[in-house]
Amino acid sequence: MTSVQFLTVDAKDDDVRLDRWFARHYPMLKNGQLQRLLRGKNIRVNGKKATTSQHLFAGDELRIPPLEMTPKNNSPRELTASDTAFMKSLVLYKDADVLVLNKPSGLAVQGGSKTERHIDGLLDALRFDKEEKPKLVHRLDKDTSGILVIARTAKAAAELTAAFASREAHKIYWAVVAGKPKLKSGKIDAPLIKKSGEKGGEQMKIDYEQGQWATTLYRTLDSLSNKASWLEMSPLSGRTHQLRVHAAGALNTPIVGDKKYGDERALHLGVEDNQKLHLHARAIRMPHPTKGILEVFAPLPPHMKRTFEQLGFDEKQSVRPFDYFIKE
Repeated sequence: MTSVQFLTVDAKDDDVRLDRWFARHYPMLKNGQLQRLLRGKNIRVNGKKATTSQHLFAGDELRIPPLEMTPKNNSPRELTASDTAFMKSLVLYKDADVLVLNKPSGLAVQGGSKTERHIDGLLDALRFDKEEKPKLVHRLDKDTSGILVIARTAKAAAELTAAFASREAHKIYWAVVAGKPKLKSGKIDAPLIKKSGEKGGEQMKIDYEQGQWATTLYRTLDSLSNKASWLEMSPLSGRTHQLRVHAAGALNTPIVGDKKYGDERALHLGVEDNQKLHLHARAIRMPHPTKGILEVFAPLPPHMKRTFEQLGFDEKQSVRPFDYFIKE
């Protein structure tokens, strides 16, 4: 949490809309949060009430209230050679605007009170030829592996953040689940809301009266009798833990290794790595800031690859997933 800040609009941001300025400099600030701050008159430009669509000009003074995140510091932090080598080993795709990483399971995207090592804190290792520190534009759960898109410039961050917010970014996930869905494929429309969990803490739960819209497309690519299945899933909304709750609560097939939403079936499947979450952000298809459509696929993490081999699942059974889900 920061204190109130007074920032001067830089020349490179001259004549940019206020909401786009925030997308560039605070890409993890959700649009809903920004709108609440604006309605409360907490954000001011040159001492006056600010609006979403007003344009900012070089030299304008912005008053910004305490936020959960801070503008990214352009001064590189000290990283070890092994940190740098590790981060560079994650890069699947790189150009002047965008990086795409294959995030390993168990590594958080952002820090917290008990999280010192995380992707955001290691992004200085991926500056390459840029002065700007790369910027996060979306998140993955700590235990979910796979595709993580990173912006290399403030302009790219704004455009990529907008693509995720508008659902122009199409994501494909692979999950190994306990059991077998009754229907081989379909659409899950199950609203989600955060509530107290049975074991303490908070959980996302399906609630058709008070929950927020949450929709997932899925298809079963293979099954080992009724013991386990390989699902390909495409979320049409971006709720917290959406795929995990939909798999467990709507399909009655909890994701293997899911200690929060799984049951005995998911945690004692009989595979070597059944204590690790088997959810992988396999692919993304989205507008690139300057090059049309970007499409990237991430190979399976080691624990899921071992499970595929143990259960006899063949990755080649996933054919043209974007064609399948986008037409749906």
